[in-house]
Amino acid sequence: MERFGGGGYEAAAAELSRQQERHYRLLSELQALVKALPSSCQQRLSYTTLSDLALALLDGTVFEIVQGLLEIQHLTEKNLYSQRLKLHSEHRGLKQELFHRHKEAQQCCRPHNLPILRAAQQREMEAVEQRIREEQRMMDEKIVLELDQKVIDQQSTLEKAGVSGFYITTNPQELTLQMNLLELIRKLQQKESESEKAFS
Repeated sequence: MERFGGGGYEAAAAELSRQQERHYRLLSELQALVKALPSSCQQRLSYTTLSDLALALLDGTVFEIVQGLLEIQHLTEKNLYSQRLKLHSEHRGLKQELFHRHKEAQQCCRPHNLPILRAAQQREMEAVEQRIREEQRMMDEKIVLELDQKVIDQQSTLEKAGVSGFYITTNPQELTLQMNLLELIRKLQQKESESEKAFS
């Protein structure tokens, strides 16, 4: 019985040693990656922050979370972009239809009524242009709100996952720091997957 107890301890000690090695390796890779960041950002990423980040990355779960968040973000951006393109296309069609309708009306119009018709058509065109500008403004606001919500979702998810430096904020400096942290995680993930491919 004594023998098995000791074996369990050795296995646990070996696992702990492997975890520590991985932590130090991740930490040193993070420290190397940080050197490429602007100095204002480097100053804000203390040894403790990087060490905590390396700890959060140990089991690979955070890499998967970040990958999932990025995929959701790309899908959202693609969807919003296609919605905007669709609206733009609808507006173009509306203006073309109006232009053709106006042209036909002018061709059928008696010469002495032409100035009155043109003035009415000008007012109609201006009203359509105004409507188009308003719809585009509303679409752009909707896009900004949706993207802001995605940022909040990402901050919240990463904070819940225990990733150092992440919490819900709209402070531009904090957002820049979080974007840099995400970039570090992404670069580290690429390095990890490249080294896994090299060993497989």
